[in-house]
Amino acid sequence: MKFLLLLVMLTACAATPQDLSGKMFIFPQQTNTAHVSLTASRQGFGAVTVCHRSFTDLKRDHTFFSLATPSSANGVLIFWDDANKEMEPHIKNAKREYKGLDYKSNMWHSICTTWNSESGLVQLWFDGQPSIKTFLSSGSNISGSTIIILGQEQDSYGGGFDVKQCFIGMMSDVHMWDYALSPCEIQKYVDELNFTPGNVLNWSALEFQITGRVLIEDKQKTCC
Repeated sequence: MKFLLLLVMLTACAATPQDLSGKMFIFPQQTNTAHVSLTASRQGFGAVTVCHRSFTDLKRDHTFFSLATPSSANGVLIFWDDANKEMEPHIKNAKREYKGLDYKSNMWHSICTTWNSESGLVQLWFDGQPSIKTFLSSGSNISGSTIIILGQEQDSYGGGFDVKQCFIGMMSDVHMWDYALSPCEIQKYVDELNFTPGNVLNWSALEFQITGRVLIEDKQKTCC
């Protein structure tokens, strides 16, 4: 009952930034409706870094982060392709596949993605380990009004959700920056040290709207 009350209170206050430090979103069931919409502090990106922590036991495709614009349903998409066992960052509908990751069920993973439009280079950081930098898309920014969603993938601007791609599990510490974060700052994020919070999305001052059954609880910590 107290979780439902907390859910109602936070939904009603979605326009006011909330400090979610030490908390997590719980996506408890398979659905093509439940999600969290995030409000970005700015629009138009010539570079981005997106970081989050997630915990799931899914054995199928699933979506972590979906940013869409009117011209790009996959403006920024972080996606796990289970059939090919690869993490896929998408930028402006182009994607890069990263295989060989130690993506285990039922444990927390920290995932960061960086991209810069000038160089076109994208890089994935998985639990603090960097991938090689590879070319993905250059020459133009991510432009237009953005819709950012956790829990579902936008196959169209603000919708087109596929129940077989939804996220089930826990998610925390979602941050987004409008520049490519340095390796030192990414490592600080992974180690949960004093890092520079996102200037586009900041977990400690997050504006969001919950739709459907998504709960908020204290993040679980293992006692020694």
